[in-house]
Amino acid sequence: MIRIDRHSRHYHRGRRAALASAVALALLAPAAWAQDAAPAAAEARDAKTLGGLTVTARKREETLQEVPVAITAFTPEALDRLNIEDLSDLDAQVPNLTIYAARGSSSTITAYIRGVGQSDPLWGVDPGVGIYMDDVYIARPQGALLDVFDVERIEVLRGPQGTLYGKNTIGGAIKYISRGLPTQFGGFASVTAGNYGQLDVKAAVAGPIGGATQGGDATLRGRLSVASLNRDGFGKNRFTNQEVSDKEVLALRGSLGAYVSDSLDIQFAFDWMDDQSGVRGARMLAPNRFAPGLLPLDDRYDIRSGMPNVNDTTIKGASAVVNWRANEDWTFKYVLAKRESDTETNIDFDTLPNKIADVKAFYSDQQVSHEVQANYDGGGRARGVMGIYAFDGEAGGQVLNNFFNLSFGDTQGTVYTESLAFYADWTFDLTDKLKLDVGARYTDEDKRAKVFNQGYRDANFTIPSGVIAANFDRKINFKNTSPKVSLDYQLTPDILVYGLATRGFKSGGYNIRAQAAAVPRSAEPFDDEVVDSYELGSKMAFFDQRVFLNLSYFHNKYKDIQLSVFTAYDSNGDGTNDAFFGDFTNAGQGTVQGLEVEYQWLPNQNWLISGNLAWLDAKYDEFMYAGVNIAKEQEFTNAPEFSGALNVEYRTDLSDGSNLSARVGYSYQSEVVATTEIVRTGALPITQDGYGLVNAGVTWKSRGPWTVSLQGSNLADKEYRTTGYSLNSALGVYTGFYGPPRQYSLTVKYDF
Repeated sequence: MIRIDRHSRHYHRGRRAALASAVALALLAPAAWAQDAAPAAAEARDAKTLGGLTVTARKREETLQEVPVAITAFTPEALDRLNIEDLSDLDAQVPNLTIYAARGSSSTITAYIRGVGQSDPLWGVDPGVGIYMDDVYIARPQGALLDVFDVERIEVLRGPQGTLYGKNTIGGAIKYISRGLPTQFGGFASVTAGNYGQLDVKAAVAGPIGGATQGGDATLRGRLSVASLNRDGFGKNRFTNQEVSDKEVLALRGSLGAYVSDSLDIQFAFDWMDDQSGVRGARMLAPNRFAPGLLPLDDRYDIRSGMPNVNDTTIKGASAVVNWRANEDWTFKYVLAKRESDTETNIDFDTLPNKIADVKAFYSDQQVSHEVQANYDGGGRARGVMGIYAFDGEAGGQVLNNFFNLSFGDTQGTVYTESLAFYADWTFDLTDKLKLDVGARYTDEDKRAKVFNQGYRDANFTIPSGVIAANFDRKINFKNTSPKVSLDYQLTPDILVYGLATRGFKSGGYNIRAQAAAVPRSAEPFDDEVVDSYELGSKMAFFDQRVFLNLSYFHNKYKDIQLSVFTAYDSNGDGTNDAFFGDFTNAGQGTVQGLEVEYQWLPNQNWLISGNLAWLDAKYDEFMYAGVNIAKEQEFTNAPEFSGALNVEYRTDLSDGSNLSARVGYSYQSEVVATTEIVRTGALPITQDGYGLVNAGVTWKSRGPWTVSLQGSNLADKEYRTTGYSLNSALGVYTGFYGPPRQYSLTVKYDF
């Protein structure tokens, strides 16, 4: 563990630093107190600072409580204690974060922060929350619901991050940071067994390979991590008797570092993931009028689909990072990365054997990015970072639609993106207590879409019907400047207050599902969206650092909001909207404000009480539909008004030198609208009433290498919807996807 002293900003090592990092994390990752298993609980009384945890929110290493940014961070120990298996499990532990698997997929991510995000995973549609693996932006949501294994840290940055992280971080950013390369040999192996046939195996080995630098450390160091994650299905396909909502994931990560000198190192990394999980089950929320007699099933995961149980995603990525310390004041970094993904999925919107709305889809993606970064810190009153970022991406696919076994459509195309950005962010010490931070990013992006959508007369898609819904090759350019300015004041050694104003930007594009023949405007580009955010916050410690409290209030002006809406159009001119249409449009404007509280209380050396509270008020100011402002009739997606979590943990040392801890957690969110629908067309959004979840865990840590953990999630087996499909007007479809049921597991881990 590393601690950065807030006065000298030099690095220090030691047990006190490690424990300080543990206590720091407990504030922002509930129930994460005493992260390091080795220190006894009594040592917690020796912790003197919250500034132990190092984060890179501003692309330079800083301590958590010094950064004037709303950020929540998790160490590996916190992730284990909170039973975080993939990114969706972070949902309750971060204020105003909504994150879950997208509709019928297992590893495609939907993420919203402070009411800003994107629920449509179609190519050509950019996310609103940026996902980063180490220094690399993951452009597409397929495969981005990352499983957690062998990580160094996960950071969740709330609010627009347009200055340092660029386009498509308009809601915030999630940074998944892999474990580094150690100078000593070590690793771990763990096995987890649980209900629903869960069997997970994770392992990692790392250390020096050979040679030595002038300082005596190894010149070559490596790391290899593997994970096999398996679980039976939560439900059954009663038509085929196959399991659904199961999990079958293989993942691999490797890294190699060449430490040429004390001032120069080159690191290579590779990651690969193969998700062969089946489709996710969904419950019919109402009978489909086109399938009389087939009533909704009792089980929320069971389906009666006649489509193949195929939902495969493969992703792989490689990167090279060069770090060079030119002198005591300047360091430089170059990051070269390439990523690819391929997905084949079957989407049975109606969940029935009937051919009502059966879709087979293929997605492919590849991206290459370059980033050159310069960091300056001369030990004086100014320090900062500046850089150049270039992105070249190609996202494409094909969607084959079968509606009622009468209408057959082929949607295919490719979106090409070329983006270049320049950014800088500098901090100035106006006084010993008052700091000014200013930054800006300029982005110039070209987006080209080649789209060809046509109809067929047969289910094999071999006989064209002669109807071409869209056929275009168009290009559009987006330019954006995203500034940021903040002031922070160290009111006392334990209280920091700050205010900031910043802008976020999400690029526009073209609707791949365009029906230009029937709806001509659908072939026109949709605009980029912008959020101007204003925030006041504080990071505080009281009562000899036994009570920690972080507060933030934000007020966002949201413009040209991009919305994906499944609707219908009149296909035969009879005045009835009888054909499915995937519309994509800009809604207009909205105002989003909210309050976030993160807290921790250490009553004594054994107990920790921690958690978060959030209030969110998101409203449309303008939502134009058919020439009418329907803002008062529409609600924001994935924006619950109230949410929060409470975690209570007890720790004690046993007589044999081992340690025992027990945790109980409760999380709550109020009513939420999970999909975007035009209410006046008769469409009903998928909603979920307010609900709470109970989780618990017990962990035993030996004096040596062994750890045994018993974990349980959703112990009350609460039924709650995360998303769904509302296609009632054209297809009679109204279905909901649900969060996981009650699960429990036992993990045995060996560290070496």
